[in-house]
Amino acid sequence: MSNKPFAGGRTSRRFSLADLVIPTVAMTLVVVASNILVQYPVEGQIGRLVLADLLTWGAFTYPVAFLVTDLTNRYYGSTVARLVVVAGFAVAVALSVALSTPRIAAASGTAFLCGQILDVTVFNRLRRLAWWWAPLTASLVGSVLDTAVFFTLAFAPAAVFLGPNDAFAIEASPLVGLFAAEAPRFVSWAIGDLSVKIAAALVLLVPYRIVLSIVLPSALARPAA
Repeated sequence: MSNKPFAGGRTSRRFSLADLVIPTVAMTLVVVASNILVQYPVEGQIGRLVLADLLTWGAFTYPVAFLVTDLTNRYYGSTVARLVVVAGFAVAVALSVALSTPRIAAASGTAFLCGQILDVTVFNRLRRLAWWWAPLTASLVGSVLDTAVFFTLAFAPAAVFLGPNDAFAIEASPLVGLFAAEAPRFVSWAIGDLSVKIAAALVLLVPYRIVLSIVLPSALARPAA
């Protein structure tokens, strides 16, 4: 029986533990880097927009987790992709517990798991369309859910059951620091974070295609009409 993956990313054999090594290491590196870099604001200003008020460097590394998930899903299939997500979830929770409050840890772990599992599910439904449809759509919808879950659980007053509210985060301020309309600061943080994830979903199509052309060129073939 052949061991080569089909164009759809499914294999004709059961996966082995060895299949998990590379994607799990890659996911772990992304999660570790993001948890460290989230402590460092992006210094700079674009017009009146003060980047440090909205973004940390972790916002730029975190979306790579979707790239890892999508490549794993394409090459090994959804079962291996979900196992890699679970491994990333375990690392994310462990690091968040060590580096932040229990509420942030709960929000981070829940958001990661929800966003990545949705990514795997959407990708699987679209995997037979043009090569870019599945990774782009899955990353976008996964990012929206990830962002909504994290900032709601981490900062929204309604999630106080997870821990004390952050007075600074829920204080009203001009939306993204630019508009007259005011909103809790965490809403502006969520907008900034999601904006980076959307941009990253587009940019990361480039490395996705490059890697795919090397390991699974048949997946780039034009889908049948």
